[in-house]
Amino acid sequence: MLSVSDTGPFAPCPTPFNLAAHVLARGAADPDKIALAVVRPTGAERWSYGRLIAAVRGTATGLLRQGLEPGDRLLMRLGNSVDFPIAYLGAIAAGIVPVPTSAQLTAREVSPMLAHLSPRAILCGPGVACPASDIPVLGPDRFEAWHDLPPAAYDMGDPERLAYIVYTSGTSGQPRAVGHAHRAIWARQMMMQDWYGLGRDDRLLHAGAFNWTFTLGTGLMDPWTLGATALIPAAGTDPAQLPLLLRRNDATILAAAPGVYRQMLRIPLPPQPRLRHGLAAGEKLSETLRAQWQAATGTPLHEAYGLSECSTFLSGGPGRPAAEGCLGQPQTGRHVAILGADGAPVPRGTEGTIAVHRSDPGLMLGYVGAEVETAARFRGDWFVTGDQAVMRADGQIAYLGRNDDMMNAGGYRVSPIEVEAALAGLPGIDEIGVTDLEMRPDVRVIAAFYTGAETLNEDWLKAQAAERLARYKQPRLYTRVTDLPRNANGKLMRKALAALLQD
Repeated sequence: MLSVSDTGPFAPCPTPFNLAAHVLARGAADPDKIALAVVRPTGAERWSYGRLIAAVRGTATGLLRQGLEPGDRLLMRLGNSVDFPIAYLGAIAAGIVPVPTSAQLTAREVSPMLAHLSPRAILCGPGVACPASDIPVLGPDRFEAWHDLPPAAYDMGDPERLAYIVYTSGTSGQPRAVGHAHRAIWARQMMMQDWYGLGRDDRLLHAGAFNWTFTLGTGLMDPWTLGATALIPAAGTDPAQLPLLLRRNDATILAAAPGVYRQMLRIPLPPQPRLRHGLAAGEKLSETLRAQWQAATGTPLHEAYGLSECSTFLSGGPGRPAAEGCLGQPQTGRHVAILGADGAPVPRGTEGTIAVHRSDPGLMLGYVGAEVETAARFRGDWFVTGDQAVMRADGQIAYLGRNDDMMNAGGYRVSPIEVEAALAGLPGIDEIGVTDLEMRPDVRVIAAFYTGAETLNEDWLKAQAAERLARYKQPRLYTRVTDLPRNANGKLMRKALAALLQD
């Protein structure tokens, strides 16, 4: 039996369609219900669906009055605040294409994005880096006032048209602009039961920041699509406070990266009578951590796999939990395979590369302005992820790791080539290679290995990295070595770098 799972296509996306209109439709029918609570130990900032929808559609009006038109691109340089999802949905409501970016990026990292995308305007929050340019930069004094403007009509149209762009680092080392269609939100319904087990009466607390794509989708867009309540910790919340926030706010589902669960388990956890289960994504969830959480809370953790190019499509869930050592299985409506080197599905029980069919409604439109790179990710009708796995006879999938050099730092995928390129020109460095190291179970950090005439001051190296790279991309360890490991063709072997620490 081949490593293919196909339960038939998901229901087609209706047309005309608008992503923001779809997300907010159920909330519009219950305007007094709490859509969002920004929670802290001392209280909460609450947004009803009526208030949220008014702010979103008012923002759409403000953007249109600013001179932006449907199809224009809007770069978002916003911090961890409710302004982020409001601006995101407001732009999409008006047919404008938002480009959400991490607030941790430096001006140097953002500059190539401006050149590549030519956004019509930039929304920039306080303290968020933004390079100088001729593009209009709009601050909170402008975009927060839009909340009170009259509502704009939703820009309805073809669900295949571009809705938003997100950036991800690829193996080339250059962040890639991933374009997604309005239909991407329609596809997320396949994970509502097969991963979340989410219903209208749920109160889902996502431990991430507003401006993280995991939070944006799982923590906000998906609960709002069902008319549920989203709970987001206020900026600066200590993970040690999360158990208290869960209990006080009657959270029924918790979503977080595995690292957050590890931090929470370091302290005694109070009973959570309303919590049914947790959701984990962003990095591999270990069986040890899963078992520790179950023992401490009496609730299971359900893991999922997805990537910037395609919404989560493999998962365990309350109704079909993952087998031990497995991610779970393809969600109902997905068409997934494990491919061999020849691009054909391998027999079940055989290692191969995870792939999703090009017909998946959650799959990207492509890399913006990079048709060749887009085509290179396909093998016939299959989009190839680059991650290795085995599909068991029962359809469960065991994840084996990456088949490239991509690193994982706190749930963020980071290209070693991008980090190396940022640091290679520093005085005193002849050559540099980076990889991620497991410092202790489930904890990985980025480490840099360099050659040069003498050992460089580590504090100086870290300061230079801070000027060039977002914090999550910065190496935490620096080691001077005599030579970097290379193969017979002279190619750097990053997987061999860790062994240099033992020499």
